[in-house]
Amino acid sequence: MIKTFSITDIGKKRKMNQDYVYTSEMPVGPLPNLFLVADGMGGHKAGDYASKCAIETIVESVESSHDTEPVSVLEKAIRRANDIIRERAEADEAYNGMGTTVVAATLMGNTLCVANVGDSRLYIVGGRQIRQITRDHSLVEEMVRMGGLRRDQARNHPEKNIITRAIGAEDYVEIDFFNVELSRGDIVLMCTDGLTNMIEDEEIRMILHGQRDLVEKAEGLVNAANNNGGKDNIAVVLIEP
Repeated sequence: MIKTFSITDIGKKRKMNQDYVYTSEMPVGPLPNLFLVADGMGGHKAGDYASKCAIETIVESVESSHDTEPVSVLEKAIRRANDIIRERAEADEAYNGMGTTVVAATLMGNTLCVANVGDSRLYIVGGRQIRQITRDHSLVEEMVRMGGLRRDQARNHPEKNIITRAIGAEDYVEIDFFNVELSRGDIVLMCTDGLTNMIEDEEIRMILHGQRDLVEKAEGLVNAANNNGGKDNIAVVLIEP
């Protein structure tokens, strides 16, 4: 039986929470379960609207899907969310330029199907290891990949928050997909950059390893991010297969 817990927090510096999460341990359309994290961006209200709209559109699309293949289900749902956000931004100037990251996951047996756009992340944490499954679609990550920047320099780079892909940014959205086999004792962590910009991966692993249940683990992550400055909204979804 899957166990999950999710939490969002406004952080210490922001006046509005633009992070949005959705979790269902029960079937959603053809998927056996569904987990989503989004981090909106845009002016006052626009980022908040973008993340909520994206997740609600994805859920509605999955619910009505006639596909059976998870990648196809998620791909069509994310593309639908992109279209809706583009349409709303064009129709209302207040929403002009809005967008959102999304990381989505569904668990089938021991296999996790993951989709992502932007720099919200999915990790697998087990024993003494933490693995980032998603790849950030950010300017700094591109610089690291091209060899122009070291990983340790990337963390505090002034252009850290410039993302290269987002839902709503372009007419066509490019989505990354990953299939991951889970092992006994693994915990899945989905989160926004309000967590990962505030605490290192190893500290995330230690918090998840050190607390007893999912509630304490999630609250421990949020508290650590806030104690380190809480410069952004924080969203955490934990899944224990």
